[in-house]
Amino acid sequence: MLRCSFCGRRAVYHRRYAGVFLCDRCMIKSVERRFRRAINQNKLVNPGERIAVAVSGGKDSVACLHLLHNYCRGKRGEVVAITVDEGIKGYRDGSLPLARENAEILGVEHHLVSFKSAFGATLDEMVRIAAKRGTGLNPCTYCGVMRRHLLNQAARELRADKLATGHNLDDETQAIMLNYVRADLSRLYRLAPIYAPREGFVPRIKPLREIPEKEIGLYVLLKGIKVHLAVCPYASGIHTEIRDFLNSLEANHPNSKFMILRMFEEIRPYLKEAVPEFEMRGCERCGEPTSTRLCKTCELLQGIGLAKRRKKLISDGDS
Repeated sequence: MLRCSFCGRRAVYHRRYAGVFLCDRCMIKSVERRFRRAINQNKLVNPGERIAVAVSGGKDSVACLHLLHNYCRGKRGEVVAITVDEGIKGYRDGSLPLARENAEILGVEHHLVSFKSAFGATLDEMVRIAAKRGTGLNPCTYCGVMRRHLLNQAARELRADKLATGHNLDDETQAIMLNYVRADLSRLYRLAPIYAPREGFVPRIKPLREIPEKEIGLYVLLKGIKVHLAVCPYASGIHTEIRDFLNSLEANHPNSKFMILRMFEEIRPYLKEAVPEFEMRGCERCGEPTSTRLCKTCELLQGIGLAKRRKKLISDGDS
């Protein structure tokens, strides 16, 4: 029987990149310690702040909700959960109840916003329209842009000081490599533990950024936290190719993902000079902050014959 490298109890996990074995207790403590270290080192949360957490119902966002809730209780802070229902049949049906259930268990205020109510169509419907119009854009483009749009607006309406997302080490390294491949320096520069763009944008924080996806999955399992484990049916294309490449690299060369993140952190300060300055204004259609005439969400909606329907997202009936 394999023993924990720290306490000698029965091991449940082999952390290959560190060459150690961990029991259930040490595994839980390790994840929680890394979470607190990320917050303290990067000053992600200040005492008394109101933190909005993007909660999909999946393992990462739910773990982030539980960890932040426990952390903020000792800092006189407050946590509120925001869930975006994109309208993906057979996928969101299983995750939305779990997002609400976890918020209720913790006694956290929960708000649901949807593509259907905000934009007049679900993501499934947008994908069908886009295919008929031959836009050439994949579902992830619509989903990513519009989810960020709704999360930022909802967090701002809830007067949140920060917006926390459940991005883990795997997510971050995939985003780094994707933007390398696309030569997108502007998006690359935004990949930081905390990013505060400009007026109208709620600062975004990523407290799970240095924790591997596998370890977050094991953490929620060991803690007995209910999460949704299904994979989005639209996940495909270059995102999955980069994910598979990085997983293969990590399997053959443990610690590769951490090294990619560390190297990026070394060069990120120098990227600021390569990112052009721009003046913020209100989108001509929805009023949300943008550097162009139309924000990216309204531009995408216009391309498929739709427009944003709701000026305000959060009301008493949304919680």
